[in-house]
Amino acid sequence: MSQWTATVGASRLARLLEPRDRRSGDGRRVPAYRGLADGVRLLVLEGRVPVAARLPAERELAVALGVSRTTVAAAYEALRAEGYAHSRRGAGSWTAIPDGHTLPTGSLVPLPPEASGSVIDLGTASLPAPEPWLSRAMHGGLADLPAYAGTHGDFPAGLPVLRHAIAERYTARGIPTMPEQIMVTAGAMGAIGSAARRLVGPGERVAVESPSYANVLELFRECGSRLVPVAMREGLAGWDLDAWRRVLRDAAPRMAYVMPDFQNPTGTLIGDDQRRALVEAARAAGTVVVADETMAELVLDPQPVLPRPMAAFDPGGGTVISIGSASKAIWGGLRIGWVRAAPDVVRRLVTARAYLDLGSPVVDQLAVAWLLRDTGWDEAVAARCERARDHRDDLVAALRDQLPDWEFAVPSGGMTMWVRTGDISGSRLAVAGERLGVRVPSGPRFGVDGAFESYVRLPFTVGGPTALDAVTRLAAAARAVRSGGGTEGEGAGLFVA
Repeated sequence: MSQWTATVGASRLARLLEPRDRRSGDGRRVPAYRGLADGVRLLVLEGRVPVAARLPAERELAVALGVSRTTVAAAYEALRAEGYAHSRRGAGSWTAIPDGHTLPTGSLVPLPPEASGSVIDLGTASLPAPEPWLSRAMHGGLADLPAYAGTHGDFPAGLPVLRHAIAERYTARGIPTMPEQIMVTAGAMGAIGSAARRLVGPGERVAVESPSYANVLELFRECGSRLVPVAMREGLAGWDLDAWRRVLRDAAPRMAYVMPDFQNPTGTLIGDDQRRALVEAARAAGTVVVADETMAELVLDPQPVLPRPMAAFDPGGGTVISIGSASKAIWGGLRIGWVRAAPDVVRRLVTARAYLDLGSPVVDQLAVAWLLRDTGWDEAVAARCERARDHRDDLVAALRDQLPDWEFAVPSGGMTMWVRTGDISGSRLAVAGERLGVRVPSGPRFGVDGAFESYVRLPFTVGGPTALDAVTRLAAAARAVRSGGGTEGEGAGLFVA
């Protein structure tokens, strides 16, 4: 496969480097070269400029910015000295992360149950089961089990009754779907893993949002995929479609993974126009879009009109693969997910499943079918949304009171919020926080190459006094980082869900 390197054009970099009155800590204006170097460094750390992206030639950037070439040369030299750029004679300069910056991948272990009483776990974006609906569903599934107990029990595509129920739900959302377009999997990760292993060869490129869901990034790495990050727009403004078009055209990724509905970690909800534009660009590039819809039903604030599913903009069915799951909408312990795709794609995935996991647990499938058959699913989701909304509001209030310098946009749905920690390293904060009894995943877990150092992801999993206690501990951790204490060594592996 041909090599591909992201290139940051001079005009685009000039637009990203918004004019700012850059001053030092004592209020003095910093030199122009220093302000330029700091601006590029911030863009790299926030993931708005990818790591290993080729920087513009000094003369081109000087013209675009309206500064002297000497200023740009001095800025590049400062970036090289600090480890945020590398250069080679005749090859130009490209962005980098300083040596010694350990990427937080692997060793994602859950919090031991015995530690839950003393540690507040903000690493897992999942709530306890909604009752009584889960128990009723399991009882309903067991009642239906005898009809299947006399069979071999292997259903690689999923139980017909569940495939039919899922297809009907897509049809009710305006996406006509046949059961033959559905494959039931072991959670959303099982669905994404099946698509990645069957449709993307080792070394092929996968374009991903930046930031993106930590566990999916690790899954693609384990499959041998080459990740191509595409920056999200600031706040909750959605996708940078110009960046997506460039990547789809120039990098020609085999697959693109996106979460258009209350994205994890940012909580961004993508509108119809952006969805349509991305599907059209992907179709033109021959790229398969995997649309993770696991958060789609977690609507915390009333919406005038919800965007249509990504598949609505793919009438031919050859571009979009939709992923759904009961694990986020209902309960993390209910490991039932599904793929919606063209029938021929589903057949390929089912065939490949024979050497993976053969199928999903029958009783759990029957429980989900029971929920979808009546009003149980909608009632359980409504209860879950009400709880998550209360927790979100408690968390926001605590952050604004205890950490007013932290920046965030409050999402209208999903389970997570993306928080900028100001001048505090998210990685150091995570280490200090764990020592103080609160676990929080740092921003770099959600990036491809160590970006997002000044971010953490906070889930809506605790509320009331516990939310206040968690933020109080985070504030204490931030003070410890600023004072230089409590951050020695590496933190324990953190489970991110």
